[in-house]
Amino acid sequence: MEISFRVATVNDAELIGSLVIDLTAEICELTNAAHFDIDLSGTIERCEKLINGGHYAAIIGRHNETPIAVATISETYALYAGGKIGVIQEFYVLPDFRASGVGSMLIEQVKKYGNKHEWACIELCTPPLPEFERTLNFYQKNGLNPVGGRKMRQALS
Repeated sequence: MEISFRVATVNDAELIGSLVIDLTAEICELTNAAHFDIDLSGTIERCEKLINGGHYAAIIGRHNETPIAVATISETYALYAGGKIGVIQEFYVLPDFRASGVGSMLIEQVKKYGNKHEWACIELCTPPLPEFERTLNFYQKNGLNPVGGRKMRQALS
């Protein structure tokens, strides 16, 4: 399966917003709880502002020009982690493309981005457990290690 990845631009804010809404809807549905109170227009607007401000980036995966995956990331700093780190804020692969390797390829793209920006590591928080135990296993299989609670990290060389 041919998948292409690229770093998003502000022109992708609507696409990113739509995929993030799908992610949050899935989390809420599987946990029977309203964890998030977001709307599409507000999400798009925030995405535009964050990308324009240089505080936020996204990597989009496409199959046959159809968007199928997104990882949103931000750079921050942590003394305990060695300085500059990347945080995966949202990570989503369309259900029909899960278990096909797309998620692992997307993680690799985030690692490449992080290495280019000289991050010491990447971190993320998993969605609520036990409903997302499979997600936790996916991240561990792809090199992220639990470091406390639901927070996970993988060192970047």
